[in-house]
Amino acid sequence: MTVPIAIIGAGIAGLSAAQALQTAGRTVHLFDKGRGSGGRMASKASEAGSLDLGAQYFTARDRRFAEQVRHWVAAGWAAEWQPQLYNARDGQLTPSPDEQTRWVGVPRMSAITRGLLEDMTVSFACRITEVFRGVEYWHLQDAEGVTHGPYERVVIAVPAPQATPLLAAAPKLAAIAAGVQMEPTWAVAVGFVEPLATPMQGCFVQDNPLDWLARNPSKPGRDAQPDTWVLHASAQWSKQHIDLTKDQAIEQLCGAFAELVGCVVPVPNFSLAHRWLYARPAGNHEWGALGDPDQGLYACGDWCLSGRVEGAWLSGQEAARRLLEHLD
Repeated sequence: MTVPIAIIGAGIAGLSAAQALQTAGRTVHLFDKGRGSGGRMASKASEAGSLDLGAQYFTARDRRFAEQVRHWVAAGWAAEWQPQLYNARDGQLTPSPDEQTRWVGVPRMSAITRGLLEDMTVSFACRITEVFRGVEYWHLQDAEGVTHGPYERVVIAVPAPQATPLLAAAPKLAAIAAGVQMEPTWAVAVGFVEPLATPMQGCFVQDNPLDWLARNPSKPGRDAQPDTWVLHASAQWSKQHIDLTKDQAIEQLCGAFAELVGCVVPVPNFSLAHRWLYARPAGNHEWGALGDPDQGLYACGDWCLSGRVEGAWLSGQEAARRLLEHLD
């Protein structure tokens, strides 16, 4: 009997690890508490079409990740986004000189993780609450009390605060994860019947409740959408307003957007909000991934590296590499 490897989390880190392990001939079983893949690269269906409320784009600086992105583009899952970018500071809007190449999933960010899921075994809407070791193999228990297993190894690919209790069998790893600070982000999407009279398609914002805003239809593959905008609050503002209702977050962030955008902003005909409790790590780390090879327990995610999509993918690759190195 082939004993599979369990991976908790079907975001980009978990799927990266799964892809590397399957390529090496290993059987994997993914679990995710959500109803679909992607984690913070997920897209939310709405009456205004699919919206990227989490990761807005990604960059590729590492040659290994750049090669992976080329495969995604060739598969039709990703394309380059060339927005008209601005900077906003002290009430002034100026065109951004930034020439960084940016990529997005097509026709939505979640297209990439959905593509990676092909030919993989995955259990959605299954929140794993405990990872424990039997005589020889690992077992997982979910929130419904159901036990899954046996598994030869376990990879935990969720944000550090969620990984900490799952790493209880490896106290040193659990302590490292517990020390990682993750910052929240309030995300709001608003839509308008008529396009706003601004050339802006993306904006980096300083000294404001907002940190970032993007015109969703400017991204490749989203042309038929109405004029929808995604607004991200700053980590500082999100922390200070973490307990707002969604309606309050929409009202306050829409007000900040209307003041900043430099044109008349009518009442939106559509709005929604999402609170990311663990949007990004507060700082960068150099771990790559965490692992206890003697026990066969590993952890990965953007919090092990840079906080970027690229960091999540590289962390998943590193977790798989370390795991394979110690398999019989």
